[in-house]
Amino acid sequence: MNQGDPATDGCDILPERVGTVSQSSARGRVFRYLSYLTDPERGTLTCRYELDGREFAERFTLPAGPRWRSEAARAAARLVFLLAGVSYYKTAAPPLIDLGETALTETELAFLREFYVQGLGEFGYRNNLDLTSLRIEARRVLAGAAARPEAHAAAPGERRALVPFGGGIDSIVVVERVRRLADVALFVVNRPADRFAAIEAPAAVTGLPIVRAEREIDPQLLRSAELGFLNGHVPVTGILSAIAVLAAVLEDRDAVVMSNEWSASVPTLEYDGRPVNHQFSKSDIFEAAFRDVLARASADPDPAVSSDPAVSSDPAVSSDPAVSSDPAVSSDPAVSSDPAPPRLPEYFSWLRDRTELWVGQEFATLEQYHGSFRSCNKAFYSDKARRLDHWCGQCDKCCFIDLILAPFLPAAALRRIFAVTGEPLDNPGLAGKFRALLGAGAKPFECVGEVSECRAAVLLAARRDDRAGHPLLAELALEVAGWPDAPSAADAVAMLAPVGENFIPAGYQ
Repeated sequence: MNQGDPATDGCDILPERVGTVSQSSARGRVFRYLSYLTDPERGTLTCRYELDGREFAERFTLPAGPRWRSEAARAAARLVFLLAGVSYYKTAAPPLIDLGETALTETELAFLREFYVQGLGEFGYRNNLDLTSLRIEARRVLAGAAARPEAHAAAPGERRALVPFGGGIDSIVVVERVRRLADVALFVVNRPADRFAAIEAPAAVTGLPIVRAEREIDPQLLRSAELGFLNGHVPVTGILSAIAVLAAVLEDRDAVVMSNEWSASVPTLEYDGRPVNHQFSKSDIFEAAFRDVLARASADPDPAVSSDPAVSSDPAVSSDPAVSSDPAVSSDPAVSSDPAPPRLPEYFSWLRDRTELWVGQEFATLEQYHGSFRSCNKAFYSDKARRLDHWCGQCDKCCFIDLILAPFLPAAALRRIFAVTGEPLDNPGLAGKFRALLGAGAKPFECVGEVSECRAAVLLAARRDDRAGHPLLAELALEVAGWPDAPSAADAVAMLAPVGENFIPAGYQ
């Protein structure tokens, strides 16, 4: 999905660093989690945070109703509260996060710290900030000793999936696969009173119902430059994942099915011996950790709070010995005291072991979407005056989509898709962007495929009869073929089969 941080317009970021001078003087002191509050009648969740005296509030609006009062909804809302804070932390990136009255299990604490440190890896790289020493202070929860519960295997007629939908090739392919197995609804997050045509058009083609959520960020984020905030990419897919889990609970759906493919787990680059992944919250690491948090929340709904000041084995994580109940929960009259375990939905990516090359091959057969899908970042600008109603034909995403579909779609079909600005592969001026995708330059901080996939795509596309005499493609293919690590024909075939492992439950395979 493309509802990114409004100050960065989602993923439209280049790989260069902001500078080489430390920006420690711009960093804050302490970021605090204050509270969250649900209003079942209005269908809202309001999350409040504070950074060195400046308060922030973010509101989420979802379908109203009695399910908001369930233990599962309370647990899901709490996860949204935990993950949404990252957008406000990054305004000054202080070295300390204080969870206040919100107690965490050891599993949640480790997960949250990785979400901040790895999820903000690109942000830290571009702002010349080292976040590895980040400390999180939180009261500790004594989780029960119960084993993780077995996933509930819904019968075929009972499967009700919620698929976050961004209008690109990945989510379209997943929708068409999963609708064969379950009752599917799309999930779309928008800002208030704003919808993206690039999502709405292909969503209409699916003919499926849409569950909507509105995300109203604190308006101070829209004044980042004026207020002197640090800026950069946040792990927005993690935030959207938590919102989707809450929506699935409210809609009585048993699974949130993501569209994050194999290459999302491959770091964009390494710096100082550490991976920096633009797509961290789409990676297998995030997926596995978030699934663990959800499973353990279902296993132990009401763990005790410990006054033990012992610190986690991670020296960067400390614990406040003070003990009190979480006012964000106890003060909310909408929260049920039902002691039954909250059954949270399954969470998994249907594409985890699939390459973008496989996705491109699958999408090529879905002709009904070829006239409406759009992955260009300029279709998702928060500023409507800058938002395009067509492919820009110039950005890294446009180049990647053209490249990954070129082996499987006729050249004429791709030229129709990019008709307004011209197909990127027809533009010699974009050779540098294509070479970066092929590994002959800095990989863009973008949601694009892995280098070997792009190289295979170039070689496969260049063999098509309708690409004969295509100068840029022929030039790129000749370069790739001359490299010692060029993919062979067998390598390309292997990329069209499952790669690695996945977390897909049996009923959704």
